[in-house]
Amino acid sequence: MAGKQDVERGEEGSRAPLLAAANEDRFMVYLSTFVAVCGSYAFGSCIGYSSPTQFAIREDVNLSLAEYSLFGSILNFGAMIGAVTCGQIADRIGRKGAMIVSSLFCTMGWLSIYIAEDALLLDIGRLATGYGMGVFSYVVPVFIAEISPKELRGALTTINQLMIVTGVSVSFVVGTLITWRDLALVGIIPCAVLLVGLSVIPESPRWLAKQGKHKEFEASLRRLRGKGADVSAEAAEIQDYIETLERLPKAKLLDLFQKRYLSSVTIGVGLMVCQQFGGINGVCFYTSSIFESAGFPAEVGTIIYAILQVIVTALGAAFIDRAGRKPLLVISGSGLVLGCLLTGSSFFVKEYGIAEGAAPALAVSGILVYIAAFSAGMGAVPWVVMSEIFPINIKGVAGSLATLVNWFGAWACSYTFNFLMSWSSYGTFILYGGVNALAIVFVIKVVPETKGRTLEQIQAAINSS
Repeated sequence: MAGKQDVERGEEGSRAPLLAAANEDRFMVYLSTFVAVCGSYAFGSCIGYSSPTQFAIREDVNLSLAEYSLFGSILNFGAMIGAVTCGQIADRIGRKGAMIVSSLFCTMGWLSIYIAEDALLLDIGRLATGYGMGVFSYVVPVFIAEISPKELRGALTTINQLMIVTGVSVSFVVGTLITWRDLALVGIIPCAVLLVGLSVIPESPRWLAKQGKHKEFEASLRRLRGKGADVSAEAAEIQDYIETLERLPKAKLLDLFQKRYLSSVTIGVGLMVCQQFGGINGVCFYTSSIFESAGFPAEVGTIIYAILQVIVTALGAAFIDRAGRKPLLVISGSGLVLGCLLTGSSFFVKEYGIAEGAAPALAVSGILVYIAAFSAGMGAVPWVVMSEIFPINIKGVAGSLATLVNWFGAWACSYTFNFLMSWSSYGTFILYGGVNALAIVFVIKVVPETKGRTLEQIQAAINSS
């Protein structure tokens, strides 16, 4: 297969990145990544907001439990709307334009929450921040993947997930120190930094090439690689690939199920299913109640949980371009299965009175193994792979579909978790363990390794398989 041989040659070339990048100045790539992941941090702030503020908001605005539950869950519906529209927005007005739109929605949402005196303004604000989250969840990893050199792409794209979990953790801690209205104002800070930063960083060169803006494309690529870098080979490869894609008809949703796109769509959507239906949102949203049910101090467990996910996600970012995407996913999936079995065992021994004293230790170790395993691979790598595998002519519509599936899975998992726990607490985690076991099989059988390959080489490999 010619495509696969080309990729193998590309992999050999990637083993000596220092030679290829000898004259590259990485400053603009790093700065652009920092600016983009301010959106990821804003994303995490939205997720983490509701946990430390529940009691104060209900008391100050006089909300019933049902009204507060709507306030918390409407975030996912906003994100699903954002997921449906994010691809088209990013394709029409650019990756930077999409981040601007997302920042403005988040800012308006936070201001609505800040001034709210009733449930309506709270829900409008939460819906708006959810919409911004949905757009950020797609456009940030795509933008980073499109601007990064191949030997840095995995690590830089993984910073997206690192900043999400950092935003969640900081919101949880800061939310215990300041009022819920002030915490809403704090949520505007990363949006403001992003808006300022977007004025000084370049647009994605691949998007510019797709738009036929050749001068802007070359200028953007030169800014990202440095004045002394020779970008002619990379520019020619991108241009040739874009010209090939431009001869294809513009993709619509039904076109994604054509044979030439089916592999990419199966990989992208399949990883999102694996990520969400393995139970992460149930575990994340109800960590405190899980610890309490198992007889372990909830505050202590939650703080350990928050710190651990930041540390492990950072380690994953450091190793993704060395270990590769598939090994991290397989290791992560194996850890998730173990975490589910340990947590399920804690509920089993407590329910049947078998060595009840072991239940808290099993619950804590299970949840911490679970979150460490998720942070090591399944949290970040599906977004990295999603940003890499779609041809640029279907990236908008395919990315929207993958992001929509992700947010639907997030809602479905968080909505059904309490019902499943009422059915069988230990059975719930056995079920999640089974899903994660199937995810390992999916990764081994279906997902390609994309480490050390250009986006164009990845497409050649997928199309030749």
